Amino acid sequence: MISFFIFSLNLWVFAHKILEKAIDKPEIATVYGKKVKNSLEIAKKYREKINPIDKVLPIHDIKDIREKVINRVKSELNLRITKRYININLSLVEKLVDISLKELKII
Repeated sequence: MISFFIFSLNLWVFAHKILEKAIDKPEIATVYGKKVKNSLEIAKKYREKINPIDKVLPIHDIKDIREKVINRVKSELNLRITKRYININLSLVEKLVDISLKELKII
C-alpha cells in the first residue's frame, strides 16, 4: 500500500506541481492540471488504506515516504532536464513534497 501511495504522490508532485509550473503553453498545462486531480484522488485513497486518516503514521514511515518521494521526483525531473525541458525548478521539490504530505495528513 505504501508503495502505491508513494507512486501516486510522486506523480502528483512531479508531473503536476512542478511540470505544470514549468510549462508555458496553456493547452499542455491544462493536461497536467487534469492529471493533478486524478493523482491527488488516487493518493488520497491509498492514504486512507494505509491507516486511519485521523491517526499519525509512525515517524520512520513518514521519513521513508518523504525521502522516497523526493528522490523519485528529483530523478524524474533530472531525466526531463537531460531531455532539454526548460523552466524546471528543482529547488521546489522538498517544499512541494512537504506541502503535499501535510495536505494528505501524513505530517
